[in-house]
Amino acid sequence: MKESFQNFLVENLSFLPTELIVVVISAMPILELRGGIPFAFLAGLSYGEALFYSLLGNLLPIIPILILFRPLSTFLMRFPIYKRFFDWLYNRTMSKSANVEKYGAIGLILFTAVPLPTTGAYFACLAAIIFFIPFRSALIAITTGVVIAGVGVSLFVYSVF
Repeated sequence: MKESFQNFLVENLSFLPTELIVVVISAMPILELRGGIPFAFLAGLSYGEALFYSLLGNLLPIIPILILFRPLSTFLMRFPIYKRFFDWLYNRTMSKSANVEKYGAIGLILFTAVPLPTTGAYFACLAAIIFFIPFRSALIAITTGVVIAGVGVSLFVYSVF
């Protein structure tokens, strides 16, 4: 499904420059830079370009999520369909974020740095909100984790293939 979604994006965004497609793919939930870096490699971008544009894309949604999720979620809780979605999201995040609960911002770095589909910047933002990690600490921890994941994924992709 991940590849078909990525192909869908590439086909429908083909009018954009390759670098911007990498930013868009890297800003998408689930795909994040784990999808952006391999696409950049396949598109012929250099290691530095791939890392830069995928980090940029993956970091773009962090501040809006950290600032807007709690007030927006509070407002939307009055709708049963959102309440069900939030409960699912909350339980999923809680089940994946034992390190965040135990270690706080340091755990958030580890949670973000592991390049798996159920971790990353989006779920790290939610974990930071759920565990009331202060904005500045959460931003620094998530950014650090994204950079670690980006370097790891790009080293893997550019050295193995």
